[in-house]
Amino acid sequence: MENRRILGLLILVNLVVLLGQIWPEGAPPFARVVNIGFLVATLLCFSAALKKAP
Repeated sequence: MENRRILGLLILVNLVVLLGQIWPEGAPPFARVVNIGFLVATLLCFSAALKKAP
């Protein structure tokens, strides 16, 4: 269940990042922090998934 919440949060943040790429004028002032946070979070998520893989 926790994995679904993490993936849901990553999808939501991914949509914010994508919107900033498609419509840069509409990006909020904290968009850079969101982009960097998203990259770090996905790196950690993928690393954890690789560790769990048999």
